Amino acid sequence: MVEFLSFRDGEATQEPAVTVESFTGQSNSTAVRIEAGEDARELLPYLDRLSLVEVNFPAYGDGRGYSAARILRESGYQGELRAVGDVLVDQINAMRRCGFDSFHPAKPLDDAAVERALNRYADVYQKTIDGRQPVWAKRHPEKIDG
Repeated sequence: MVEFLSFRDGEATQEPAVTVESFTGQSNSTAVRIEAGEDARELLPYLDRLSLVEVNFPAYGDGRGYSAARILRESGYQGELRAVGDVLVDQINAMRRCGFDSFHPAKPLDDAAVERALNRYADVYQKTIDGRQPVWAKRHPEKIDG
């Protein structure tokens, strides 16, 4: 069973994450946890000091964490971005496309199911933060910037 999954080189950050409110009120933490409903933009002035941002998914249908991930990555955050909580195996590809690079689901995931999910699609259709070239850009390279 998969209890933790990382796509980063090296060791995963082990520092315990603090709340956004605690983080913005102190100067020594490098790990923060965003809860559903909190605004990831509050962290933008501190991106250079963060090594880990955990984004909590309290329920599989709560998609606000996807937006938080995309905001952080598009703003230049390079540290570990970890999805935690109610993370399901069929969400991992979409979460990776938004910028998540590690996962700590509340319930362990089946190894074979994770492998199938990660290898299901060879190509992608939307341009997103992970840098993979979408199918339309492969078919029409002259239109990539247009």
